[in-house]
Amino acid sequence: MADERPLETLITHTRAELQQALARVKELTPDGYADAFLAVQEKWKHSLNCWSASPSIPGRVLSNWYPIEEGIGLYGATYDSTEHFWQAVKYHPDTTVAELVDLLRVMERTDWKPWLKRLDDDPKVYLPNAYAVEFLRHNLSRERLRWFRDEMVKQSVRTDEHARAAQQRGDKAFRFTAYEEKVLWGDLADVFHLVYLFSSTEDPIRKTLAERHFDGVYLEGRKMGFISEEYRSLMLEIWKVKYLEMPRFGEAIRSIPLEIRLSHFLNDGDSPDIPIPVYIGYLNQIRDMALAQQKTAPK
Repeated sequence: MADERPLETLITHTRAELQQALARVKELTPDGYADAFLAVQEKWKHSLNCWSASPSIPGRVLSNWYPIEEGIGLYGATYDSTEHFWQAVKYHPDTTVAELVDLLRVMERTDWKPWLKRLDDDPKVYLPNAYAVEFLRHNLSRERLRWFRDEMVKQSVRTDEHARAAQQRGDKAFRFTAYEEKVLWGDLADVFHLVYLFSSTEDPIRKTLAERHFDGVYLEGRKMGFISEEYRSLMLEIWKVKYLEMPRFGEAIRSIPLEIRLSHFLNDGDSPDIPIPVYIGYLNQIRDMALAQQKTAPK
């Protein structure tokens, strides 16, 4: 299909919404047209799964990267997708872009080789955190740190903006794509949080990062550890809004037969903030919740 918009309409709208739209069609249609149309919808929904960077809409629709046209309200703000929330919340509400730029300059002047060698040489640290350490090795290079600064300039982010608020939906929707959320805002926050976590208590960078609130994730008066079950469980909480309160996404996830175990595919391996097995567990759990909700809904 050269243009995916008709398929996206089928997959991301409820059966009732399509029936209403078909009833408004003025042109003559053959007998059984509406039923055939809805049967096609049912067929395609059976093929859904979760792959953030999928080239096909059936792979993307359950992903955090899927853009939500009407926006999604989470913890007092509106976001363009669940990915926008997931990355934005890694920044304290008071942290400004100017502070991020200052941190990047400090890190660019730092020789990270001895710091990384300490992690490499300690199997108790490296082995259970291999992905996170290799993620840091890549992102702590001077070229990569400079890239983060340059990208903010390209995106026209003002230094006086607060990092979390900049990622929320303001006057203009989709200021950043979900991909930009992941590779710019998400990866940058992950670097700051992970450097704090893996730094020794006497390392000055740890104190500097704590002053900018990268010593945890702050939300509604509580502080959560970055690599913690409490923080990771936020994924399930935001999905309760997407799949249990927004009818079109609830119908999409309920339409997948239970014999198909939902999965999640990434192009770059695991993730330092939430391991793929945890993510997949939540994905199947939220489908169970959506199905249970349907059974108890009034007829």
